[in-house]
Amino acid sequence: MSGCARSASATARSPKRGRSDQVKVRFFSIFTAAAALVAAAKRPERISAVVSRGGRPDLAHDHLGKVTAPTLLIVGEFDRDVIELNRTAARMMRAPNEIRIVPGATHLFEEEGALEEVAALAREWFEKHLVRRQAA
Repeated sequence: MSGCARSASATARSPKRGRSDQVKVRFFSIFTAAAALVAAAKRPERISAVVSRGGRPDLAHDHLGKVTAPTLLIVGEFDRDVIELNRTAARMMRAPNEIRIVPGATHLFEEEGALEEVAALAREWFEKHLVRRQAA
């Protein structure tokens, strides 16, 4: 099963009624940005935020304009091709989005402190957008 199919399937199986109606899904994707964004486009009422680390959101080009969840795209400084692909995708999105470049990091974020920086950025994004969406 592809990343897109797994993300969409997991979101589709998430509860639609009852107390869990208020539970929002947040995606943190590692190299599967397209899958997370396709799922977010298909179930906008369920997805509250998306964070992608080193992914290819451009592969979801047909769905990017339908994503409403705030999206953070995290890319390593030396992953130049992926930086450009993320910039292209970000311009296609209607949803609030941001690209954050991790200094000194390559595609796999193997450098000392790189994953810690990714974790801090993701935590801040989810906290910021969880509070905002709950207040709305």
